Amino acid sequence: MQTPAANAPPIRIVLADDHGLVMFGIKALLSQIPGVTVVAEARDGAELVAAVDTHQPDIVLTDIGMPGMDGLTAIAELHARHPRVRLVVISAHHTADFVRRAVESGACGYLTKDASSSELAQAVRSIMATGSYFSGLIARRLLEPAQATAGDDLTERQIEILGMLARGMASKEIAHELGLSSKTVDVHRSRMMERLGVRDVAGLTRYAIRMNLVAP
Repeated sequence: MQTPAANAPPIRIVLADDHGLVMFGIKALLSQIPGVTVVAEARDGAELVAAVDTHQPDIVLTDIGMPGMDGLTAIAELHARHPRVRLVVISAHHTADFVRRAVESGACGYLTKDASSSELAQAVRSIMATGSYFSGLIARRLLEPAQATAGDDLTERQIEILGMLARGMASKEIAHELGLSSKTVDVHRSRMMERLGVRDVAGLTRYAIRMNLVAP
């Protein structure tokens, strides 16, 4: 892999993830790439949009499931406001639906959170050189035929909460586990019911079982 020229300007990155340890780990890996600097960090979509407005980075690396404004919403907003900024998803989820929705929102790259440090470096260089990066796995996901999954209707965070609700966890327990407020969990639950056309947690549970989010 080519190293940047000594006089080349640094590649400026804004990083967004609502899990502190994950953010720390990704930032540490980025710090090992010559010529790369993280200029700002964000814990949700609103913070991410504000950070990009302020710092005008070259690349955004963002998770999808974040409280408040999620990553896909933030990507769509940033793609409209800052079309020259390269928007890249880095997520634990890599179903065909999530990848397609990210690309449709304006993402030019997609990485999984189990990517190696060398792949992360390759992705950054490729995005700066060619404008995009998709690993072999993600490229195959994009070629898969569309199938009905929970991701067709819900955000990544809502899928996470749905699985917990279906396992019998209360809003307070879910809020504690995810670092959210109980009110935020209740809002997500209400939105899921509205979007899926169900009236109670039992309906959500049946949907979760049908989509293989929990065992029957």
